[in-house]
Amino acid sequence: MTLPSRAGRDTGSVTVELAVGLIAVVMVLALVLAVVAAGVAQLRCTDAARAGARAALAGESAGVVQQVAERVAGGSAQVGVVVSDGWVDVTVSRSVVGASGWGPLTAHATVSAPVEP
Repeated sequence: MTLPSRAGRDTGSVTVELAVGLIAVVMVLALVLAVVAAGVAQLRCTDAARAGARAALAGESAGVVQQVAERVAGGSAQVGVVVSDGWVDVTVSRSVVGASGWGPLTAHATVSAPVEP
């Protein structure tokens, strides 16, 4: 009596293991890219809010402050400028590109600065 060879019983198992492993690698890569996109969006929002606050400190009007922040933040950003009691608050928010599979992600930053006379 002869037993079937080991090679005959294992045909296709390497292909299945590769397919399962490849799916896991692609999912991890997608998650890493979404986290990087969120980090970049957060940095852009923070930089834009700081640039807007610096423009306000230089004595620019609220419209100019908003334009500066929008230019730094990019096209799809929402910018809000509030001046009250000698302070200016610049708020910038934008959606995170590439993270739509996990729901709507939004980066948000607010910078407050005193307005110089």
